[in-house]
Amino acid sequence: MEITENGFIFSDNKELLQIDSIHHYLSGESYWAKNIPLDTVKRSIENSLCFGIYNDNKQIGFARWITDKATFAWLCDVYVESAHRGKGLSKKLMSFMIFHPDLQNLRRYQLATLDAHGLYEQFGFSPVQNPERQMAIVIPDAYSSSTED
Repeated sequence: MEITENGFIFSDNKELLQIDSIHHYLSGESYWAKNIPLDTVKRSIENSLCFGIYNDNKQIGFARWITDKATFAWLCDVYVESAHRGKGLSKKLMSFMIFHPDLQNLRRYQLATLDAHGLYEQFGFSPVQNPERQMAIVIPDAYSSSTED
């Protein structure tokens, strides 16, 4: 799928993804994947439903869904480069993704965010019900390089 609006292209075509650009943002600018290795980004993309935003043949945004395409989808790694924020691109990306054929009729759509609650609430996301039932293993420094010799 692909749509063009105001000079921006929104696409789910993995062949268009600019992996180095995605890695640069995630490893250097994101708060959730700081120092993530390039190989890890490549593997995550290979195993996810991915979406990109492009302008003048440059990738300026990204998001991916970890999904079985039947019951569950986890939205992650969502970003729009700072020079392009405030143009409604995140909202357009969400609209594009939420109606994707592979994401219909699932039982649960989930995500975690530090600061974009207002955006996601517009698309039906709300705080987790029964958070006491949720569990996780969290490894906060998973991508930190070891200083041991």
